[in-house]
Amino acid sequence: MKFTPTPSFALLLATLAAPRAADATKPASPPNILVILADDLGYGDVRCYNPERGKIPTPHIDRLAAQGMRFMDGHSSSGVCSPSRYALLTGRYHWRSRLQAGIVGVFGEPLISPERTTIGTLARQQGYRTACIGKWHLGWDWPVTSEQRPLLAPRRQSGDETKRGDKKAAARDALATDEQIAAWRDIFSKPIAGGPTARGFDLYFGTDVPNWPPYCFIENDRTQGIPTEFLPATLLGNNQASTQGPALSGWTLEPILPALGDRAVRFIRESADQKQPFLLYMPLTSPHTPLAVNAEWKGKSGLNTYADFVMETDAVVGRVLDALEASGAAASTLVVFTSDNGCAPYIGKADLEAMGHYPSGPLRGAKADAWEGGHRVPFIVRWPGVVKPGGVCGQLVSQADLLRTFAEVWGAALPDNAGEDSFSLLPLLRGEDRPVRENAVSASSRGTPAVRSGAWKFIPAPGSGGKGEGGDQSQPVQLYDLADDIGETKNLAAAMPEKVAEMQALLEKLIIDGRSTVGAKQGNDVEVVRYPRAAAAKKGKQK
Repeated sequence: MKFTPTPSFALLLATLAAPRAADATKPASPPNILVILADDLGYGDVRCYNPERGKIPTPHIDRLAAQGMRFMDGHSSSGVCSPSRYALLTGRYHWRSRLQAGIVGVFGEPLISPERTTIGTLARQQGYRTACIGKWHLGWDWPVTSEQRPLLAPRRQSGDETKRGDKKAAARDALATDEQIAAWRDIFSKPIAGGPTARGFDLYFGTDVPNWPPYCFIENDRTQGIPTEFLPATLLGNNQASTQGPALSGWTLEPILPALGDRAVRFIRESADQKQPFLLYMPLTSPHTPLAVNAEWKGKSGLNTYADFVMETDAVVGRVLDALEASGAAASTLVVFTSDNGCAPYIGKADLEAMGHYPSGPLRGAKADAWEGGHRVPFIVRWPGVVKPGGVCGQLVSQADLLRTFAEVWGAALPDNAGEDSFSLLPLLRGEDRPVRENAVSASSRGTPAVRSGAWKFIPAPGSGGKGEGGDQSQPVQLYDLADDIGETKNLAAAMPEKVAEMQALLEKLIIDGRSTVGAKQGNDVEVVRYPRAAAAKKGKQK
């Protein structure tokens, strides 16, 4: 008896025989990872975050957001550089380390301990090729003796020589003595331990800190060339370099950012050719000072030099994303774009606001502050096949969450002493709209904590906690409901003492537990400073 299939039955057979489409939330293989960290880019400097009061075009970052998910309540661990980088790489709040205030200093020691898990070490354990390209600013074991250290600084000048406009003094202070040159030859001909290649990255290329010495590129653990002179005084101040020190002859600042773009593009191409998954951590040197804008971008914004530099930064981001596309890796790469802290007020922030551009958007404060403008930052994730394009998420997230997110992507278990303050963002990336973390702590440049619990925010000090302080110094602590007051205009602390006590107790628990995630209690590296300082001084402190 001959059987003739009906059309519906034939369709069923064809469906069963066809390859099954991959689950949209479960990629066939682990993705490549690209983390781009801008430096001092404000929440309102990205047009898609500030459509009404943002005047700087950022088409490439906006396109990334349109292709992925934009987090509206994303935070760095600090209002300044080094501590935020520590937390992003380790999944642990910086204030648990020795750096509870300030940044790693010039020729400073490593902040990340050798045994600590980073996104780089975790990726390497999964067979990834890893690279860090850009600004490290987390310290190295510089091969400098105590006798050599004074030779890294220029001779002290008289008051008359340091007057602005003294061209003869500017020429003289670029000269190094024979003793200094000999010391530099010894120092910079040796490998530099404790840097990125000792903290999980196979490759490193960058300038460590572009406005600080040594003024040269560093590749892996060696300088490219030996500095022979002090950076000329003509490149200091005016939002250029900030500290004079050893420099390569003829060193200039404008080529730094394009060189980072070149190296990132090369790494992406090489990784695609090698058919090996990769993790690229790209901490940009911009739009932080030096505001070394290349000729193509000067005056493009019609605002000021900082705005021009934001546009050049956006173009470098676009170039790296285009390289991903050209390599064929874009569809299988999870991209994160964010900034280490808010916009620096000294780059002409007030002038920009007068022209209608608000670098902090609707937020109060700027870089260094405990207020939102210090640490609420652009935070964008694109992951084709998982993250729905055009998504906007209002849940509280932190850059510290990247470590556990990547661990869950790879199916890797973290030990109790890793990622103590890191929560997986995977539920949010897959479209769920529920909190993945109930609380978070960021800090000002001086160490003042800003504690979040849901929409509530508690600052156990008056003012901003940053360099300028500001604010109402008569009110000892601050409490804000960010759900109704994102601009932090109404301090509710005096009216809600019970909530203040609750938030203070939460901060104390997070300190004592050594973690904010579930797990065994951990120790902090040093005794954590308590706030308010006056009240803390009366109590016995715990590590």
